[in-house]
Amino acid sequence: MIPVTQSDLDQQFMRRAMALAAKAEAEGEVPVGALVVLNGEVIGEGWNRLIGQHDATAHAEMMALRQAGKVRQNYRLLDAVLYVTLEPCPMCASAMVHSRVGKVVYGAPDYKTGAAGSVMNLLSYEGVNHHVAYQGGVLEEECRAQLQAFFRRRRAEKKAEREARKYIQDSAKDPE
Repeated sequence: MIPVTQSDLDQQFMRRAMALAAKAEAEGEVPVGALVVLNGEVIGEGWNRLIGQHDATAHAEMMALRQAGKVRQNYRLLDAVLYVTLEPCPMCASAMVHSRVGKVVYGAPDYKTGAAGSVMNLLSYEGVNHHVAYQGGVLEEECRAQLQAFFRRRRAEKKAEREARKYIQDSAKDPE
């Protein structure tokens, strides 16, 4: 029997996070998925729900942390690993520090708001009382492609809407 490596497990959990990201996309949200794993068991899952829940804090990571805290009956998630398809933003990174998550594994870096090393690093900031280990780039290309396909489609839909509005406006101006 071939032993399962940590890299294999990381990819397995990241694929599950990508499936959760697909749920977000199906709901019209930016496709980001996250899960919290403790001792090899998933104890929290989440996907972006900002639009549907009218809540700016309903990021995938926040949803997964909330569920994990309820499962554990404790906000402290020592030794847990959080998997997320996109590098955490400052809000989510801070929540991970406060939750005492042991490690964050993310797929694609976020060069606009990434708070796990791309733009800033709040996970190991000197001034905080808990540091979270982190690893980026797990299934990076697949995670990036999922996000890029969503935004490409979204831009095409917006363009089609603009063109349809323009056509209607032009038709109303020029009755034949």
